[in-house]
Formats: sequence, structure tokens, C-alpha cells
Amino acid sequence: MRKVAVMGAGHVGATVAHIIVDHADADELVLFDARKEKVAAEVLDLQDAASLLDRHIKVSIGDFEDLADADVIISAIGRIDLIEPGGDRFTELKANKPSAEELGAELKKVGFDGILIAITNPVDVITGVYQEALGLPANRVFGTGTYLDTARMKRVVGQALDLDPRSVQGYVLGEHGDSQFVAWSTVSALGQDAQELAKNYHLNLDELEQAARQGGFDVFAGKHYTNVAIAHAAVSLMNLVLSDARNEAIVSHYDDDLGSYISTPAVIGREGVVAPVALHLTDDEKAKLHHSSATIAEKTQSNL
Repeated sequence: MRKVAVMGAGHVGATVAHIIVDHADADELVLFDARKEKVAAEVLDLQDAASLLDRHIKVSIGDFEDLADADVIISAIGRIDLIEPGGDRFTELKANKPSAEELGAELKKVGFDGILIAITNPVDVITGVYQEALGLPANRVFGTGTYLDTARMKRVVGQALDLDPRSVQGYVLGEHGDSQFVAWSTVSALGQDAQELAKNYHLNLDELEQAARQGGFDVFAGKHYTNVAIAHAAVSLMNLVLSDARNEAIVSHYDDDLGSYISTPAVIGREGVVAPVALHLTDDEKAKLHHSSATIAEKTQSNL
């Protein structure tokens, strides 16, 4: 019995729930939101679809006691309305940090000991807030981090090469924010590394990196929220946990060396972050990763 809960029934949480129900990625789905009318409407909408779907999944509204035995909880709470177009995700911190502290404390009270995946921004900081409030081992609490930013990088590189983005390998590392960077030493496609691709296909790597960094804000500028891609990112990571895939993925997890939650690749399975993945970064990329960690700390202090 695979039981999943989604906290937050806004644009992202509702889309996460839709994907889970549509794909029958769980046997039971519980939605939680302080806005009772909103979450009731989302649940009823999903229940109305039941007879039209190929597979059955139980969908319900829940309180903290109903979340206690969930295998995975996805945190989709947030105040994206606080972000201006082209702005910084840290503008959500003052609103989202108290909510994450409260939710984490309540989940601890009811004995939740599953895996928590945070979407909530600024995700690197909020993931750490959840881990501290829950009192769970750090490996059991991780965030989507640059998982989506990496997908955006694969999109822009794929488009430049007229290639399916799934054929592009590599990572965007660091903060899910302005200090993120494409680790070009990890990027490859068509049997060529990034430098070979740039030379042979006349790619401007700096422009591609900026396009990947800007991708989320381009979506936000057009519809004033983002939901589809980040929801798929969260569900994809959830499925790695539920299936004990032990698959390599880029997530925001606690880095002992940097002393913070930040995105580097890790092996994801039933226990959450099963193991880190060692990357052979260039000296410049190592410096950028340390700079990104410092930036997260600095912006945390300045936005509280």
C-alpha cells in the first residue's frame, strides 16, 4: 500500500495531485490545506474523475493524524504571489519559514517517519527548516532543488542541438536560485562533452546557462505562477522513493562539507538520500558551488 500526502492545494499541489491520480502512482492520496473549501473542491474534482480513469486510487482530505503513516509527504505550500517577475525566491522566506516550522512540528507530534520532499521556496532553506522541525535524519528530508533547473538546462541544450532533452546528460548545481550554475564538465550529448558541442555546433554556453536560469521566471511572467514542470519533478522524485529505485538524481540534500542543504547529485531510494554522488568538478566549478552555499546563507540572514 503506497500512501502519499500533499501539503498545499494551490497551483503546484493540485497539479501534483492530478499527476499522481492520473498515473496511479500511489494507492492512497491525502490532500492537506488550511483552506478547507479549496482542498475539498480539489478532492471532489479528483474523485469525480475516478470512473474515467484506468486504475483506482483513493483520494481524501486529511489532517495531521492522516498524514502520520504516509510513505512520502510532498510540501507544496508557498506564497508565490510574493515574488515579482524576475525577482528572487527568497522573498517567500518570511512567509514560508513559520509555516514549515509549524507543519514540521505537527508532523513530528503525530510520529511521521516517512520521507518528506520539499518544493516550497526558497527550497534549500525550507528543506533544512523541515528537517530540523521533524527531527528526522537528514537523508529522509530533501528538496527538489535544481532537479527542475537541470531539466531546463537539458531543454535549452536539446533545442540548440535539435535533440530530445532526454538525450542530454549533466547537472545544474547549487542554489535553486540566482547562484545556481551549469556544471559544464558534467554535460554531454551525442557522444561529445560540452566544449566539443560548443565548438562543433556553435553553441554559446553562457547564453544557454542564462536561458536555463531564467526559464522559471519566463513561465511566471506569462501566467504568474509555475506548476506543471515542478509538479512533474516532485512526482518523479516521489516515484524514485516509492520504488526504491536507487537512481541518481539531482536534489537539495544536506552536504556535510558545505554544512547546508544544496543541490548536488545523490542516489535516491526508499530511505530518501541513500548516498551522495562524487563529481569530478573543475576548480572553477568547486568555487562556484562554495559561493552558492555562501549565497544561500547570506540571503537567509538578510531575508529574515
